[in-house]
Amino acid sequence: MNTSFSCVGCGKCCNDHHVPLTLAEARMWAADGGAVIVLVEGFLDNGLGLPAAQREHAQRRSVVVPCGDTHAYVTITFAAFNAGRCRNLDEDNLCRIYERRPLVCRIYPMEINPHIPLTPSAKDCPPESWQQGPELIVGGQLVDRSLASLIEQSRQADRDDIQAKEGICAQLGICTTALKGDGFTAYLPDMAAFAAAMDRVQAEPLSGSVGQWQFHLSGTALADQVLAAGAQVTTEQPLTYAFIALQAA
Repeated sequence: MNTSFSCVGCGKCCNDHHVPLTLAEARMWAADGGAVIVLVEGFLDNGLGLPAAQREHAQRRSVVVPCGDTHAYVTITFAAFNAGRCRNLDEDNLCRIYERRPLVCRIYPMEINPHIPLTPSAKDCPPESWQQGPELIVGGQLVDRSLASLIEQSRQADRDDIQAKEGICAQLGICTTALKGDGFTAYLPDMAAFAAAMDRVQAEPLSGSVGQWQFHLSGTALADQVLAAGAQVTTEQPLTYAFIALQAA
């Protein structure tokens, strides 16, 4: 199957999308006056919450943290908080920071996760975007070498940044994760505190996790499975974060 793509400048991809950021991009975003949302998901050694085929990719971008009597693999995403129109989109749907826009914006419409195929119908782009322009995918393979390089840069940043992200979370008191596939915990930290925590961690990197983590889960049956694995579960109403469920209620 071949896929072509050409941006038509509709601006839909710049509306209501939280854009994943590298550590350096998150610091820049905060310095520019933008808000950063912290999204957290995790899984356990027994594979709960993670298809076996996805384990290697997930482990490489996770940090191992203590959780009850066991440990969890936690993935932390810093993302540009775009509730509505991106703050950098002008009245003509042009990006004001185009030359230094985040990696994920440069990579769009391709996916970063190797286990998620590019599906035009799942994107916000209008049909004409997929009816013109250069070929992106030929015979199921990405043919744009520069785009492939950017995707690898993004994946490598996930791996390189994860320890620092966990340290920043520790500074901010972020220690509750959702189970991968069940949902995300979402934090909107004060940006001054976020920037200060980032500066402290980057000035003096931490070695290893500094505190216990716990899981927030969507239901009691899933909580029982996580508890049986020795992990810690919270049943308290969240005060500092929101739980974004992926499973149907």
